[in-house]
Amino acid sequence: MADSNPSFVFVKRADYVREKLRQLEELRQSHANEKRWEIYDTEVENLLAQTFGATHSYIETYKYAMLGEAEALVNMPEAGQEAPSQDLPQKAIQQRRQLLQAILGELEELEKVEEEALTGEDHEDPPSFT
Repeated sequence: MADSNPSFVFVKRADYVREKLRQLEELRQSHANEKRWEIYDTEVENLLAQTFGATHSYIETYKYAMLGEAEALVNMPEAGQEAPSQDLPQKAIQQRRQLLQAILGELEELEKVEEEALTGEDHEDPPSFT
């Protein structure tokens, strides 16, 4: 942010979500065990609760995404006749990714508006007399 206090480090909420997306990709590539996924999911749920509040719909949607059951909630097209041997873990990863990307887009937009408001023209000046 422009003209901010140099002793204050401003961290955007979107940066935390970006980091979780990066970690998601690392876990996917490393074929992490169930315990690592549990830790990751708990961290994401805590992040969502801190960012949006403990009762926000994103938390419930994330829980469905963890199970691979969030197609309708994350605007993911469902296949008409899915094979019974579908790869549920990959589906769950994809749904987590889609939800986090949607959240990231929302946060980036909100932070852009906030930054414009904070660095915009000061409307607190008294009216000028002519």
